[in-house]
Amino acid sequence: MSKKNTKYIFVTGGVTSSLGKGIVSASLGLLLKSRGFNVTIQKLDPYINIDPGTLNPYEHGECYVTEDGAETDLDLGHYERYLDAPTSQNNNVTTGKIYQTVIEKERKGDFLGKTVQVIPHITNEIKRRIKILSKQNYDIIITEIGGTVGDIESLPYIETVRQLKWELGEKNSMVIHLTLLPYLASSGELKTKPSQHSVRQLMESGIMADVLVCRTEHKIPKDQRAKLAQFCNVPLDNVIECKDLDTIYEVPMYLQKQNFDDVVLKELDLKSDKDADLKEWKSFLKKFQNPKKSVEIALVGKYVSLQDSYISIAEAFKHAGADLETEVKIRWVYSGDITEENIQDTLKGVDGILVAPGFGDRGIEGKVLTAQYARENKVPMLGICLGMQIMTVEFARNVLGYTKANSMEFDTSTAHPVISIMEEQKNIVDKGGTMRLGAWKCTLKNGSKLNDIYGNKNITERHRHRYEFNSDYLGEFEKNGFLATGTNPETGLVEALEMPDHPFYVGVQYHPEYKSTVATPHPLFRAFIKACGKEVK
Repeated sequence: MSKKNTKYIFVTGGVTSSLGKGIVSASLGLLLKSRGFNVTIQKLDPYINIDPGTLNPYEHGECYVTEDGAETDLDLGHYERYLDAPTSQNNNVTTGKIYQTVIEKERKGDFLGKTVQVIPHITNEIKRRIKILSKQNYDIIITEIGGTVGDIESLPYIETVRQLKWELGEKNSMVIHLTLLPYLASSGELKTKPSQHSVRQLMESGIMADVLVCRTEHKIPKDQRAKLAQFCNVPLDNVIECKDLDTIYEVPMYLQKQNFDDVVLKELDLKSDKDADLKEWKSFLKKFQNPKKSVEIALVGKYVSLQDSYISIAEAFKHAGADLETEVKIRWVYSGDITEENIQDTLKGVDGILVAPGFGDRGIEGKVLTAQYARENKVPMLGICLGMQIMTVEFARNVLGYTKANSMEFDTSTAHPVISIMEEQKNIVDKGGTMRLGAWKCTLKNGSKLNDIYGNKNITERHRHRYEFNSDYLGEFEKNGFLATGTNPETGLVEALEMPDHPFYVGVQYHPEYKSTVATPHPLFRAFIKACGKEVK
């Protein structure tokens, strides 16, 4: 079988950051996939960190984890949620990774004594990373370039795009430039000048935008659209409006109405006999926007002031909620504010509680109080990763009577380390890449709540943690009614705990939210929302 001629789409941004390049890229990917093309999306991040694994979520939002264990940008979560297909470590590249690779090659003498420079050595490595995915026989690779045109950090990526456009030849690649049309309330008009400047800046780097996607609060008048086409050197049909919408899940349809997929296919000289079929997507959206009931769930965490820190959890609630025609209202609760005195008022009236993942000891005691509240008051609760560990600590303290029980993450000298570090991790000093990451197998006990939820005994779920349940205490936990119903078949490590005599009290060491998509809502979130709606089987 001859290899496919892979086509490349580069998505750049101008005027300001956080315009939604990830959502536009994911929406385009969905439209092209629905037209019958095999599509993937990758993100090039200009920061010098090797990956976002050591970044504070306040800096960059959630750190997303792929099946193969890469710690990546949160945009990869959007790609997976829209395309309903897994990404990999090759879908996220950082400047840190690029320079690390080039410097390692230089140290080994691979450049034969040549002077190592941004051009060609850094740009060649970026090119190599962009093209790696083509080995997997994709028809189209969408590459989103982080940051804003004009940023000093983005320059090597923009230069690489210029070179690739030239090397790949006509109709084999294209550039979509996402820009902002600010609205001036005083004059009551949208302004095109910042977009013109942004496109000009791109042209100064040797790149002509093929399509302009304009973020805007208002509809773009015809004359403004014509002005953008004329001054930015793009055909009128290639000026695409991307208005602020009620939900990001409306974006694919909004772009489709403007024939965005047809415009792109024409630019790449691709033909499809298949119309974009978004029937399932529209069905999800209809149920999401017209719920029949609602539940309120307290999300208890330490990064709640930046909700992007828990974006996969929030989206998983939307997917499962829509499936159940239930609106999930999230009450964001900062665990550092919870005390014995205020916990009743703080959590009053919630239908369920989710204790979120995280690292570090800030706000931990508030989470322990939350677990106790949920257990004693029979409030449905789901603990994810650190959430499960918190449930473990709380149970050891208040049921087993080990009042000083703790995780070794917070107290290395605790007399009862019910959560401890894995033996092979004890001597590791570097924080980056030292965790149990990516997809691991889990065997569920027959007859357990989790076995019933998944409808399967053997599952795989993604992980991102350094500390584990200490199996020395397993016998006491089980004897007192907190059962280990999920274990890793190879290592015997505890993956999940549940309480049979509680409406829903489940803690999982893994991150189910990473695998939830619009097309396949996660069964654990579905079961949790159902329990919160007091519809327990």
